[in-house]
Amino acid sequence: MSTANPATEESNVISVGDYIRNNIREYGMLIALVVIMVFFQLYTGGILFKPVNLTNLVLQNSFIVIMALGMLLVIVAGHIDLSVGSIVAFVGALAAIFTVKLQMNFLVAALACLIIGGLIGAAQGYFIAYHRIPAFIVTLAGMLVFRGLTLTVLGGTNIGPFPADFQLISTGFIPDIADIGGLHSTSLILSVLLAVLLFVLAWRRRVVNESHGIDVEPFSFFLAQNLLVSAAILFFGYMLSTYKGFPNVLIVMLVLIAAYAFVTRRTTIGRRIYAMGGNSKAAKLSGINVERLTFYTFVNMGVLAGLAGMIIAARLNSATPKAGVGFELDVIAACFIGGASASGGVGKITGAVIGAFIMGVMNNGMSIIGLGIDFQQMVKGLVLLAAVFFDVYNKNKG
Repeated sequence: MSTANPATEESNVISVGDYIRNNIREYGMLIALVVIMVFFQLYTGGILFKPVNLTNLVLQNSFIVIMALGMLLVIVAGHIDLSVGSIVAFVGALAAIFTVKLQMNFLVAALACLIIGGLIGAAQGYFIAYHRIPAFIVTLAGMLVFRGLTLTVLGGTNIGPFPADFQLISTGFIPDIADIGGLHSTSLILSVLLAVLLFVLAWRRRVVNESHGIDVEPFSFFLAQNLLVSAAILFFGYMLSTYKGFPNVLIVMLVLIAAYAFVTRRTTIGRRIYAMGGNSKAAKLSGINVERLTFYTFVNMGVLAGLAGMIIAARLNSATPKAGVGFELDVIAACFIGGASASGGVGKITGAVIGAFIMGVMNNGMSIIGLGIDFQQMVKGLVLLAAVFFDVYNKNKG
């Protein structure tokens, strides 16, 4: 008499409850984002999801998302960077000097700003990686130094306006290839392609996991989850297409998110960063060059901060000494809210992006309903504390 073979096709399919518990950080923050968006949509009388406000939401938070990608790697590696706000201001000031004062070509100026951002990150990373000075101290010093340099470069005054070409990085929109009833066709097509691509990639990842015996969610949950994601993308794309379409900075942001998601999931250097953050000594004993890897994470952070500095300066159409004040707190908070662990070794790119948009939606929603900046700061502080408590609680519980 034959018995049932346990190694069936469904043997590695786990229950919905177990799958959610195993991915509680990611799903918890995603649910929180949806709840916050629905709350502000209802409380503001539908203003939150209006095309103009959605466009503003992207423009206002693109630089936070971009810097959160770099900050996540720094935090996963077991460090912190307090200098990013000052680097944003300093690079923005240099961009104004290059393009406004020196009349430099905007592409050359942009490349120079990215290189300078990388050099700043390299200088800080050198002391952290090779001289073992705590990142908190080095970047705190950097925060003060580059804020002072910003004031020196600008002479305490604003410099602007920027050339029209330079402004396109932040205020421009992708071109429309055809007119279809007042809708931005290029944005609609890109929305459909993005939804299809993400669904195909999710399906491929599920098939690969099943073939390797890795636990996967029930198919019904997988299908519902990805259909909801696709619907959200299509809705967002449609709403933006009724206004001016996708901003240029949104395309830059999406490309960077895809690139960093690939690096962290599929490349050796990404896996080594997580290994280093989880246990630096063990990583070093296994042959990983911990010092060089730490150095690279700060170079990367400097480049992204430089890019963010140009985006903010172009959006304001002026370089100002006050640019970037407090941005380091928003970026760090976005990573922790998105599930990064304060002890290093844990965190996802998608989580950092979700955390950044939680911060952005809260800022936008509270501004719409007229809450003062003092109350906004208190709310953001409590949300950050709750997110870190949630992380510590689940770690202790496990």
